[in-house]
Amino acid sequence: MHRFENKIVVVTGGCRGIGKAIAERFAREGAFVYALDYRTPDENEVFIEDATIRDRIVPMQADVTSFDSVQKIVDDILAKSSRIDILVNNAGITRDNLLMRMSEEEWDAVLNTNLKGAFICTKVVSRPMMSQRYGKIINIGSVVGTMGNAGQANYSASKAGMIGFTKSIARELASRNILVNLVAPGYVRTPMTDKLTDEQKNAFLVNIPLKRVAEPEDIASAVAFLASDDANYITGQILHVNGGLLMD
Repeated sequence: MHRFENKIVVVTGGCRGIGKAIAERFAREGAFVYALDYRTPDENEVFIEDATIRDRIVPMQADVTSFDSVQKIVDDILAKSSRIDILVNNAGITRDNLLMRMSEEEWDAVLNTNLKGAFICTKVVSRPMMSQRYGKIINIGSVVGTMGNAGQANYSASKAGMIGFTKSIARELASRNILVNLVAPGYVRTPMTDKLTDEQKNAFLVNIPLKRVAEPEDIASAVAFLASDDANYITGQILHVNGGLLMD
C-alpha cells in the first residue's frame, strides 16, 4: 500500500538510527524523501541497503542549529520538488552527565540540536506548508521528556520542551490545515543507545512490560500513522511508543 505516493518528505537526522528507518518507511510507501543530517554517507558507502527504494531517498548535509543552513537546504528542495508535504524533526544528540558534572557546553549542545533545531526546521518548512494549506509535522520526543532520567537533565529538558513546542505550534498552524504531533519513543535499539552501559540498559528493560526494546521500525510505524490520512483529525497529541514503560 502506497499511502504516501509522490509525497515530499523531509526527515532530519535521517541518515542513521530512527531517522533512517523513518526515511525508508516513507520511501517504501511511495514518498520521495530528503534525509537531512550533519554527517551524510560517503560516496562509496551503501547508504540504503534496499535497492528498490534507494533512488527515493536523497541524503543532504545540513546543520539544524543554523537558520541559514536549513533555509538554503529547504530552498534547494523547493526548487527541485516545488513543495514539502511532511516534516519529521528527528535530529537529536545526547551529552549525558550528572547535573553537578554537566558543563554549559554539554547543556547548550543538546538544547541547540534537539530543541532549537526543531524550532528552526519547523519555522522554515511551515512557510511553504502554509502557502499550500497542507502539511504534517511529526516531532520525535522521548519517554524521558515526561518521566525524566538521572544523568540526562539536558536531554530530558530538550524533549520536554518539544512537548510544549508541539502543542503550541499545533494551535498556531491548525487553521492552515497543518497538523503537528509528537512521537515519544522509549528505549530503542540505535547507535545512540548502544553507548549506554549494561547497567543502564537493564534498568530500562526491567521496567518495560513488553520485555523488549523497540526497533527503529517500531517508531517509524507510529510516525507513518500520524503522517497518513488516517490521522487527519489528530493534532497536538503525544503518542507514546515505549512498550508500556510509561503509561499516562
